[in-house]
Amino acid sequence: MQNSKHYRTIWISDTHLGTRDCRADFLLDFLRHNESDNLYLVGDIIDGWALRRGWYWHQTHNDVVQKILRKARKGTRVIFIPGNHDEFARQFADLMFGGIEVVDRAVHKTADGKKLLVLHGDELDGVMACAKWLAHLGDRSYMLALRINRYFNHLRLHFGYSYWSISAYLKNKVKNAASFITRFEEAVAAEAKMSNVDGVVCGHIHKAEIRKINDVLYCNDGDWVESCSALVEHGDGRLEIIYWDKLVAAQNSGHVLAPVLSFRRKAG
Repeated sequence: MQNSKHYRTIWISDTHLGTRDCRADFLLDFLRHNESDNLYLVGDIIDGWALRRGWYWHQTHNDVVQKILRKARKGTRVIFIPGNHDEFARQFADLMFGGIEVVDRAVHKTADGKKLLVLHGDELDGVMACAKWLAHLGDRSYMLALRINRYFNHLRLHFGYSYWSISAYLKNKVKNAASFITRFEEAVAAEAKMSNVDGVVCGHIHKAEIRKINDVLYCNDGDWVESCSALVEHGDGRLEIIYWDKLVAAQNSGHVLAPVLSFRRKAG
């Protein structure tokens, strides 16, 4: 991508730096070509769970951290909301490190006046709240699926096919997984309604989305393991989900890719 863009706000989450399946090269490219007044890091930026099991830290992961710190030094307001995988940072809530604000949750006001609750979302995940050991077991299964996915996509690339996520496909097809995602989305929307805001931005489930749930605007910025997605706010308050790997692939092929998901508040 050659042309840089400037947004009012960018939200990213679930980068899982410290794992082999973090697509840090795409993330670094995205950060290099997209600036913003506000940058929200909506949890699971660093995967402490994986790093405790075995150390992995590629140079690109370090480059991502340095790029974010550089944005903070140059005037971008960077807000870090820790998730369950980087819960070690929650003890530093309401402090600032390297120009980065650490908070448990935040309320963001868009250019067109919407108030958005911003949180990772794991605290509203029934499995995380009631059976953390089960969440860790599920995380190991998920990492196994991602490992299989990595080798599968090496073969696809060899034969000239684009990236395709097995784990994302399974999540959409397996009934229990789909039911869990729906319950999570509804719980997050209910939390926003109780907080007397117009909408919510979260991460956690690795499923990018913009939609209305019971008159609450639900936004999930996705992840940088499967979808390489970010939520952005334009200067007029319009919200859009960007899939960076698809945009890069489209530009490399000479095609123009239209915005995938966007939302604009209706007048009145």
